[in-house]
Amino acid sequence: MPTSTPNAQLLHLVFGGELVDLNGTEFKDLSKVDMVGLYPNYASAHAAWKAKAQSTVDNAHMRYFVVHLHRLLDPDATAHHD
Repeated sequence: MPTSTPNAQLLHLVFGGELVDLNGTEFKDLSKVDMVGLYPNYASAHAAWKAKAQSTVDNAHMRYFVVHLHRLLDPDATAHHD
């Protein structure tokens, strides 16, 4: 089982775009999905997500997401340091 260190790289992806329906996660146009970036921890990903979300506040159908890639890459890890 992998051991966790305080400064472990915990990859997070931030992306977003215009949704078809506010109650779903289907994008209106996949070619226009905004891939904001890949971040080494949740704090930096959250800051990027917040900036993008605030910059698109005028469009109610725009949504940005943070994906915890480290959980997908190592689903057996017991420690989830977000």
